[in-house]
Amino acid sequence: MIRALGDWLDSRTGYRHLLYEALYEPIPGGASWHYVWGSTLTFVFAVQVITGLFLWTAYSPSTLTAWESVYYIQHEMSFGWLVRGIHHFAAQAMMILLALHFMQVVIWGAYRAPREINFWLGLILMQIVLGLALTGYLLPWDQKGYYATQVATNIASVTPVVGPALQQLAQGGTSYGHQTLTRFFALHAGVLPALLVAFLGLHVYVFRRHGITVFKKYRDQPIAPFWPDQVLKDAVACLVVFATILFFVRWKGAELAGPADPSEAFSSPRPEWYFLFLFRFLKYEWVEHNLGLAGGAIYVPGAIMAVIALMPIVGRWKLGHGFNVAFTLALFGGAGYLTWVALDEDRRDPELQIAMAEAHADGQRAIELAHEFGIPATGVLSLLKEDPKTQGPRLFARHCKACHTYNGHDGTHRPVTTATAADLGQFGSREWVQKVLVDYHEVFAPLMNGKEQQPDGTVAIIGERFLAGDMATWSKDNRAALTDPANAESLKALVEFVVQQSGRKDLEPIDESLAKAGLDVFQLGTLKTGTLSSGCTDCHTMHVAGQESPLSENPGSGVPTLTGYAGKEWLLRFIANPGHDDFYGANNKMPAFAETMTERERQLLVDWMTGDYYQPAESKH
Repeated sequence: MIRALGDWLDSRTGYRHLLYEALYEPIPGGASWHYVWGSTLTFVFAVQVITGLFLWTAYSPSTLTAWESVYYIQHEMSFGWLVRGIHHFAAQAMMILLALHFMQVVIWGAYRAPREINFWLGLILMQIVLGLALTGYLLPWDQKGYYATQVATNIASVTPVVGPALQQLAQGGTSYGHQTLTRFFALHAGVLPALLVAFLGLHVYVFRRHGITVFKKYRDQPIAPFWPDQVLKDAVACLVVFATILFFVRWKGAELAGPADPSEAFSSPRPEWYFLFLFRFLKYEWVEHNLGLAGGAIYVPGAIMAVIALMPIVGRWKLGHGFNVAFTLALFGGAGYLTWVALDEDRRDPELQIAMAEAHADGQRAIELAHEFGIPATGVLSLLKEDPKTQGPRLFARHCKACHTYNGHDGTHRPVTTATAADLGQFGSREWVQKVLVDYHEVFAPLMNGKEQQPDGTVAIIGERFLAGDMATWSKDNRAALTDPANAESLKALVEFVVQQSGRKDLEPIDESLAKAGLDVFQLGTLKTGTLSSGCTDCHTMHVAGQESPLSENPGSGVPTLTGYAGKEWLLRFIANPGHDDFYGANNKMPAFAETMTERERQLLVDWMTGDYYQPAESKH
């Protein structure tokens, strides 16, 4: 029955002849592991096509939906993380296999007559694969891909004569946007794969016409068919490649960095590792000064490709073949060296590492927000723009780092060398309040680094005035009593009371009984052993939360109110106008940020400083 069905199908299609042609290709010397590279390349391309089709079903190419659809694929679609991971790492495997296959072709002389046409077809295929890699990097529309691809299109713009037109054609206009994504997606998912299939078909046809190039030592050995030994070796090689891809999918996974944000510059954008050699070559001072961007990115690579294209002609002579082999080894050796140099420099570049970590953190944060709140019609970027955890550090770096640090940096983990005021990393916390009480000078010591011009023309140390004030004197006078082990509980109670009044959720839970005891210390200055030189209410305004009457009234301008000290409302008012009578009055030197920051920006900054933002349950503490 089965044989009859096979005979009927063969009479209609001739499939047996096709199978014979495909499986019984003669191989001089028999099966060998040396012949697997072309098959693994074809296999990886097939994997790319299959996974790409699945990704296509869920991907939406627009600036408001590209990142969001990749998020859906990665975190919502069944096995989407696996499909995307395979597609991502198979693309990188394809670049490695392409390099290995090319080196084998040159070393074995497989470009020589009568195989010149096939060699040139292979070069066209290589350019298509590079085009696929370049166009695919932009599609997630994340911060790293956005800026790296922008660099690539800027390089295209220096192409002689057609450069600017070529850049606009690729971008879909004068700037990046919906049209850019649409065109890159069309190239990546439609035009380039179709071209690759067409040229791959021609490549295989011409290859089968002339047969396998056999290395010298195998030429006198018996001829064996492609099936079954070589098929088995090819299958094993493909399985090893696929297993390696799966290992990286499980180990690292395909990253999704923060969504592209044209308003936030990404310092030192980098291409994928397989383009790093060209990136590093362009950074050499000699290249920059003598060749320029056009010379380094267009003319030099163009000259190299011309030499490669001429290899079939040069290789007709033994000396020419030796030159081709040496040129290829030097080319790949140089590319490998430049890649290693670039990676090593990047590892030692703190600014780049911070930028990469920031892009990764933005990606993780966007994923958290999208998972918790869903994606609005305005896109996930709008969630990040309204997220205190994301925007707070940036606002601090933009407006506060000129004077302050935040845990020793500018809020975004970049170093600050110009700080002249207190570090605000623990502002309002129990540690902060206690240090202000017992070691006021240490808290505000950075002020001693700065100088200011006085009205009479003299120059004074900023901190001299600040550290000579009443609070500095009070802290110095009461330090011994507050740090006495016998008064440890009294100090702890006083701190707990002040923290309680802030109303900050990030400082909860509050020990209510301890805070109640702290109220007496705050008001009367009575410790377990001894008494403070004065209670806090002797100088500061305090209206206890929940009580109708205040403990004390404002004694005058320039003495900060402690009502709600370090809480959200207190901070918002203080940042808007620190020179208000409720704060430092005429003694104030801090700018009023109501004039340079919007109300929403101040709210985001304060929410970040007070920890008032969404945190996944597992990350709360």
